Amino acid sequence: MPFKIDYIDGTVYSWTTDADGASYTIHDDYTPSLYASADADSEATLATLRGNLEHHPAVIEMALEQWRPGFRHDHEDVLRIDVDRIDAVRTVASFIRDRGQPGAYRCFNVDFSREFRYCLETGVDPTPASELSTLKVDVEPPQLAEPPITELTIDGESFSGSPEAILQTVQNRLETVDPDVLVLSSADLIPTLSASAGESNVDFQWGRVPGWQRLAGRSTYESYGNTGHSPARYNVPGRAIIDRSNTFFYDQSGLDGCLDLVSRSRKPLQELSWASIGNVLTAIQIREARERDVLVPWKSWRHEFFKSMRTLHDADRGGYTFSPEVGFHEDVHELDFSSLYPNIICTYNISPETIRCECHRDRKDVPGLEYAICDEPGYLPDVLQPLIDDRDEIKAEIAETDDEAREAQLRSRSSAIKWILVSCFGYQGFSNAKFGRIECHEAINAYAREILLDTKAVFEQHGWRLLHGIVDSIWVTPIEGESQTPLEDLARDISEEVGIRLEYESEFDWVAFVPLADSDEGALTKYFGKRSDGEYKYRGIACRQRSTPEWIASMQQEFIRTLDAQRTPEAVCSHLQQALGELRSGAVDPTDLLITNRASKRLGDYQQSTRTVAALERATEAGFNPQPGQDVSYVVVDDEKNSRERVQLEYEDLDRYDQDFYAEMLIDATETVCASLGWRRDRIDRYLADHINGSLQNY
Repeated sequence: MPFKIDYIDGTVYSWTTDADGASYTIHDDYTPSLYASADADSEATLATLRGNLEHHPAVIEMALEQWRPGFRHDHEDVLRIDVDRIDAVRTVASFIRDRGQPGAYRCFNVDFSREFRYCLETGVDPTPASELSTLKVDVEPPQLAEPPITELTIDGESFSGSPEAILQTVQNRLETVDPDVLVLSSADLIPTLSASAGESNVDFQWGRVPGWQRLAGRSTYESYGNTGHSPARYNVPGRAIIDRSNTFFYDQSGLDGCLDLVSRSRKPLQELSWASIGNVLTAIQIREARERDVLVPWKSWRHEFFKSMRTLHDADRGGYTFSPEVGFHEDVHELDFSSLYPNIICTYNISPETIRCECHRDRKDVPGLEYAICDEPGYLPDVLQPLIDDRDEIKAEIAETDDEAREAQLRSRSSAIKWILVSCFGYQGFSNAKFGRIECHEAINAYAREILLDTKAVFEQHGWRLLHGIVDSIWVTPIEGESQTPLEDLARDISEEVGIRLEYESEFDWVAFVPLADSDEGALTKYFGKRSDGEYKYRGIACRQRSTPEWIASMQQEFIRTLDAQRTPEAVCSHLQQALGELRSGAVDPTDLLITNRASKRLGDYQQSTRTVAALERATEAGFNPQPGQDVSYVVVDDEKNSRERVQLEYEDLDRYDQDFYAEMLIDATETVCASLGWRRDRIDRYLADHINGSLQNY
């Protein structure tokens, strides 16, 4: 089975690997296909379209076939159009779209990634038949910003020298290892080292045959209100590239997790490594659609069913979240519904073609919304149920195995599946989802709200007080003066009633729920605590936030351990005072005070002189040319300034920091810890002032 598909000068090369090494097979007879249907309510016909395409230079062959243009449709005639090259698919689709009146023709199977398209149309499974060899090459950003490269790391081993020596070192390692996969700190290494080889007249070759390709340029995108950056993507023949600056699944799940998803999605490793969660979920859905003879729409659009104003109001709600009981609580237990949203989909047969079906229009299945759900098995449960079952089996094997290597592999696979399951619910409400429908999104939320409210009532009836609940998780503590039904019994009964497993997750010695920064109300997703096995759990607080400097994060964790040992805010503030002394003496390593933020726009588009802007100015001056969506890391050295002198970048010689700025950040982190015991910022400031004054008087 090929693990890599290359398109070179219009010819397909499929690469396989085994104990004897890698080899390729040429497929010069492959022709990509797209499909078109005609609107029955217009004058457009497939015969007319066929006539329009007869003399199109990219069209090779056409034929009428029976396919379903959607899950709610029966089989009908569609026109299959074979084109001469992969790049012509969109060109022909655009040509078809412009024929006749707007909407007269619909195109299908258009916007597939190129390797995935080949595997889908030819039935090829790109899961490697044997273990893949890898080579990791890392280069610091300043080296890439100002080539030629004179320093890099290969598989953890550092090298430095002249540009020619570096090129020869990489080439020697490529020949020795003969890797199937290149794991690069940045795919920009491909053109950078290739250009350096050309300038130095060094014989250098990234792939197993000469040449390299740029598949896509860099771009900026918006996702759920956040700005992201997609680096340029490159290809070399015979080797899959994993760009560590542009990979979610490799970062979260490693190579084993990626390969597990390759087998499920039929998306080859290189494409899967840079794909989003939704992209991989869509690939899995496309495989299921093809099994049902359903085509994939190009420009996905699904009208929203008519709803009354009351239904619109009731439907426009998310999962239920209870306001947490702020404070420090002992003897706390956490229980979670296993994969709640995917299990709701599967248990209640929620799918775009089953929701609000015509055949059961008089039924009122969905609580609060009264949507009907068809009894015919939906495609979405068929997609998700194997993932749920497989993850359950993997978790069971993890609990039983004593083999550390096997456990690591299983955890990688479990993590990869988890991310697909996590996203499947939200993807139903995504406007560009190929097979999504907003009514599915609304129904899933409605069931989740009902389940959580019923669960709360059951626990309270059996002697347990709810401290907090977030969609699929609850935290309970015994009600004083009442007898308690064992939690395992309650979990079993609720699981049987709901049809979704409620699992006992953790016993906590204590849990602290944190108030909002400007209110005494509880913050919905900020808490910390200590499990009965001694492990600490942190959620939503500074030490879990990616922008928090490493030293601040570690100090907040130390304050939590102090709180655990002493149970008083005075003890935490005493520890804070010691940390402030260390900070103000200059003893903290500036590299441990780096702040990482993501640029949300181009430098010239910012209206205010923030610290991030100062960092972007310095980065631009240094030649890094940061783009929207990219991270920039810096140390604040003088926060009173508004210029680029306010900060220093992580790659500069860091020898100082703004003590007052980081002291404020440290005190804020302390307030989060002490707030559960009733001490807010003003009380912490008074403690510090009293003890500083006392120390001066004693002196």
